Amino acid sequence: MIRLHHVPQARSFRILWLLEELGESFEVVPHSFFDKSLRAPDYLALSPAGRVPALEVDGRVLFESGAIIEWLCETRGQLGRAPGEAERGDWLEWLHFSETAGQHIAALTQQHIVLREAWMRSPTVMRLEAKRLEKVLAVADCALRGRDWLLPSGFSAVDVAMGYSALIGGRFVRLDAMPALAGWLDRIAARPAFRRAVARDGRAEIYTRDFYEAPDA
Repeated sequence: MIRLHHVPQARSFRILWLLEELGESFEVVPHSFFDKSLRAPDYLALSPAGRVPALEVDGRVLFESGAIIEWLCETRGQLGRAPGEAERGDWLEWLHFSETAGQHIAALTQQHIVLREAWMRSPTVMRLEAKRLEKVLAVADCALRGRDWLLPSGFSAVDVAMGYSALIGGRFVRLDAMPALAGWLDRIAARPAFRRAVARDGRAEIYTRDFYEAPDA
């Protein structure tokens, strides 16, 4: 039995979606981003940093989403690119590039949402991180021109990894000037596995606005 510890809208959604794409049977164990459940000793035994995802599978626990994506592709399906395959380098590049996007999203999430009081927030950091995220997403937009998915051979797990970053990134960066990226997100939204993942995601509690504007000053 596979058990996914998950917070709605968090990075664990990447694993929820990938498991749906792989056709796996799994249980979702819901958690909250804002209560103390992720700091409870029993959860810290699964994920020492107190974050999601944590994936219980085959008698062990994995707690780093990028590693989980790679491991699931190696052991459970064909959405990776194996060593020796022509697209292996590109696949790894996009997998880790999604982490670059994730760093900027995390900084923006902290500034706009986690820091509750206005005096704690920095408009300069908000604007700077939004611009950095915009540049990262523009790289994907450029790569997607003339193709449906990030790799020429078709859909893979890096569309999941980077797709999540673009979906959440669109709450901080306007995507109007990125038509290839927008078309890719439309194709993602039409995938049955993505729709099943959204249905299992849970009630939104992190990102409750469609867009988070950086203040001018």
